[in-house]
Amino acid sequence: MKNSTMNTVIGSTLAAAAGFFVFRAVQAKKQVHVAEDVDMRNSQEVDKRESPDADVDPAEKGLTELDSAYRDEWQANGFPQTHREMRELEEDK
Repeated sequence: MKNSTMNTVIGSTLAAAAGFFVFRAVQAKKQVHVAEDVDMRNSQEVDKRESPDADVDPAEKGLTELDSAYRDEWQANGFPQTHREMRELEEDK
């Protein structure tokens, strides 16, 4: 074979190989791995298990994990914890 024909064949082979690797890289990039949903509000088990702080905090006794999470959120945002506190707030208005 002539030198120019040999260069054309080698160049075409390298271009095809490069195209193949680019195609594989694009296919691998399209695959997205999604982590399992760990949001407590979407879990049925969380509403059945006892609060992890039930042994330590007397206010947590009898609460489920979900109730405990809501309680923590209410305390952080300053929501009243009891009906009496709610009435007192309404009377202050």
